[in-house]
Amino acid sequence: MNIEDIRNDILNYNDKLFFNSASSSLPATSVVKKITDYLIEEQQIGGYKIEEERSEDINGFYVQSSKLLGCKPNNIAFAYNSTDAYSKALLSIDFKKNDVIITSDDDYVSNHFQFIALQKRIGVKIIRIKTLVNGDLDIHNFKELVAKYHPKLVAVTHVPTNSGLVQDVVTIGGICSQNNILFLLDACQSVGQLVVDVKKIKCDFLVVTGRKWLRGPRGTGILYVSNNVLDQGLYPLTIDGNGALWNKEDDFEIFKTAKRFELFESSRALVVGFAEALRYLNAIGIEQVESTNKNLITKLRTNLNDIKGVKIFDKGSVTSSILTFRKEGKSLEEIKTKFQKNNVFYSVSAKPWGFIDFEKKDIDWVIRLSPHYFNTEKEINKVSEIIESI
Repeated sequence: MNIEDIRNDILNYNDKLFFNSASSSLPATSVVKKITDYLIEEQQIGGYKIEEERSEDINGFYVQSSKLLGCKPNNIAFAYNSTDAYSKALLSIDFKKNDVIITSDDDYVSNHFQFIALQKRIGVKIIRIKTLVNGDLDIHNFKELVAKYHPKLVAVTHVPTNSGLVQDVVTIGGICSQNNILFLLDACQSVGQLVVDVKKIKCDFLVVTGRKWLRGPRGTGILYVSNNVLDQGLYPLTIDGNGALWNKEDDFEIFKTAKRFELFESSRALVVGFAEALRYLNAIGIEQVESTNKNLITKLRTNLNDIKGVKIFDKGSVTSSILTFRKEGKSLEEIKTKFQKNNVFYSVSAKPWGFIDFEKKDIDWVIRLSPHYFNTEKEINKVSEIIESI
């Protein structure tokens, strides 16, 4: 991995201190070029003709996604974002009153909204796994919940948006597989920064957005659908002609692949750009990316732990390239002003985005830093010095 080449492949990086890949990372120039070139051709010959001529580039999305996740192209569907993918997966399940969904305290806010909506409309029950003192999921408690409630679905977020915590989804997936329970994994903050293998995790659905660690364009996402789900004949409530054949007056025949979870209309230019972002990552190697990220975030955590007044809020025996902190006696506005003056790109996680976690921590906001493989140790030290000077 040539870090200099990678940084030169980001337009006008200059003196930015970009630590916000958990929000929306910086795409490579080749990604943007693929999109703009496609749009220019679309302008010249129309959307249908260009789609026909660029079918191989479009198909690259399925090939590169499956390569990254360790599955087959038939298991991949394009989505407009992770929430789009998540809702399609969730609404393919025929929930009835008193069906149980087991989830965690650290699942993403949009996921909790959908669970609560199902609770209000249908009467499903939401059960949350206990967490240990260190922030890890209580696996013993999870096993007890499975035995007691026989859930229809287990839904867990791999890495929460408001914390560097990495949840033990491999163990969760194994237990679900042994008990024939559907497992929906939100990997929005893990795919692209960590090695994620769907066969090892044994999830039935996995969702991820393109704009974060994958360095793809906004308005893109991936939905992985297992053979188990496809064989069961599950399909989304919002199916259209892209996912099924209308062959009877009051019935239809769903297609065999995960494309049954797609809608016909999408920006093919974004699909091609996203395919390039995935190809770019696969060419570098996700193992190399994870190793580099681990070194960078370890350095950042070490630096911040040594700064007086800084408190890091990430729990868990395993953490990722997301770091959340506050500085004693310093307001959010003071930190934001200092970061803006020094061209630091960051994010603020607030209580509404992780209500249960923030309640436990008795805080209402944290600063979130998320370095990625194109960052350097020099930048880590520089942002640490800025935080110390606040």
